[in-house]
Amino acid sequence: MTAIATLNTTALIADDEPLLRERLRSHLARLWPELAIVAEARNGREAIELFEQHAPQIVFLDVHMPGQSGIEAARAIARKAQIVFVTAHNRYAVEAFEHGAIDYLVKPYDETRLADTVERLKSGLVRPNPESGAAIDAALERLAAELERRGTPSGRAHLQWIRASVGASVRLIPVEQVIYLRADEKYTLVAWEGGEALIRKTIRELVDELDPQKFAQIHRSVIVNLHQVAQVQRGINETAEVHLKGRSDVLPVSRSFVHVFRQM
Repeated sequence: MTAIATLNTTALIADDEPLLRERLRSHLARLWPELAIVAEARNGREAIELFEQHAPQIVFLDVHMPGQSGIEAARAIARKAQIVFVTAHNRYAVEAFEHGAIDYLVKPYDETRLADTVERLKSGLVRPNPESGAAIDAALERLAAELERRGTPSGRAHLQWIRASVGASVRLIPVEQVIYLRADEKYTLVAWEGGEALIRKTIRELVDELDPQKFAQIHRSVIVNLHQVAQVQRGINETAEVHLKGRSDVLPVSRSFVHVFRQM
């Protein structure tokens, strides 16, 4: 296969999380200092527009982005550039991209795996050649079908990370590590496996963004990770209390949300 030039190679990064874009850019700067990041996109529509404007040779595309997804963007540009998908779903990424026409990275980024991707890009194993078009289309269709089967439509991504203030720093908290979220005046308290942090998003916003198969609103001010629930104790006036696994916290369940546990 024909290797691409390592000098004057350009790339676009598309991810709706600024800190993740910055982390990928930083890793790439160490592993491939000659690579020029010519643009960064926040969603699929922006990725297509910036691709048409800058015509980069490589595109790093987050699968889940608000609005137009990475899969939809890839369909528009896959045969014109080398595509590397970024996904939080390692379980089926290997199967979706097994033919090698498209490579993938799993969040959070592993520099060793990224180094392998860089070598594949340089050697031409990830390629935009027209002859690979059928394999690219097949890989995209497999990924889209798998996302639909697992209840995460490609055009509507569930929240994967929460950006929170922890002391003087900003922390990226994987959603699966969140135990519960509770409204705290102008902020929302995030209780997670590593401690507690504050974010500016409201409970109402978070309910719309979190996976309803894993998280449930149980009070106008509380969302809980259902996998963290040890037991639900009935209270008076059709209320209840949630007791958590390995924690002393007790969360209120209001009358409006008691039905959540009747259906479990």
